[in-house]
Amino acid sequence: MLALVTHWHWIAFTAFVLVALAVDLGVLHKSGRRVVLREALAWTALWALAAFAFAFEIAPRFIGGWKPGDTATFVTGYLVELSLSMDNVFVIALIFRYFAVPQEWQHRVLFWGILGALIMRGVLITTGAVLIHQFHWLLYAMGVFLVYSGVKMMRAGEDPAVDPEDNPAVQLVRKFCPMTDQFAGERFVTFLGGRRLFTPLTLVLVMVETTDVVFAMDSIPAIFGVTSDAFLIFTSNVFALLGLRSLYFVLASALGYFRLLKYGLSLVLVLIGLKMLAAPWLKAWLGESLTNVSLALVAGIIFTSVVASLIIGWIERRREGGPSR
Repeated sequence: MLALVTHWHWIAFTAFVLVALAVDLGVLHKSGRRVVLREALAWTALWALAAFAFAFEIAPRFIGGWKPGDTATFVTGYLVELSLSMDNVFVIALIFRYFAVPQEWQHRVLFWGILGALIMRGVLITTGAVLIHQFHWLLYAMGVFLVYSGVKMMRAGEDPAVDPEDNPAVQLVRKFCPMTDQFAGERFVTFLGGRRLFTPLTLVLVMVETTDVVFAMDSIPAIFGVTSDAFLIFTSNVFALLGLRSLYFVLASALGYFRLLKYGLSLVLVLIGLKMLAAPWLKAWLGESLTNVSLALVAGIIFTSVVASLIIGWIERRREGGPSR
């Protein structure tokens, strides 16, 4: 009972997430419909405001032990996770395009995909926090991995291939689950001739889930490079993932305008990796201001890459259209 009371903030936050998801699917999106840009922008802004309200008002006021530096740590983790999700959004858009999923069904796939991602992230974060507490040297291993991932991302091609036949999880579903080639609305399971069959939307969901697992291999080590506090990691991840659904409908058709974002994200991974490797020296040098410096660098890199992408795109469109008259 004492442990239950001590960790009440975990219980309260989890309850908040479950209620938010229940309202989302059971009330706001009970039936499949197309999410328009204005609605997506409103929900993106709302989740961002909720994240900052939690960091600046709710957590400092109601969570015992929340230190002033925890707010900057949360914001850094939130920005890192949200930024690294940009590539995830692009791949999800390719998956929807490959399977020709109508827009009015995409929100339901994203809902269950995000729910699965939340559970998976919770397991990974809890496991990672326990392992790092026992084996501190894992932080240095993660640092090396992030530097490698950042360099690899920078050198990767512009257009990742999406081929379900190369996905082991999709192959398992096809092998052991009876499938139909036809969609049945937004249902994952249908009945034909008295048989229960899984629809192609099930394969889409499997690919979305496995894609998130792949991207979590970068984002989870990156967030441990910001802090080892499991609650800070989990809450910043959750807010970023909850906002990812609406952010998808905002960015899916406009990701071509952010061509330099990939290089900004790769630089963020390298920066966090180097920070993990040099943590003792950086803490001795910068002290308590290390968190604020990290936040400023991460936000500055992401902002610069986005603005530079928009400027280059604007210049190219002007050239293609010729001088204005």
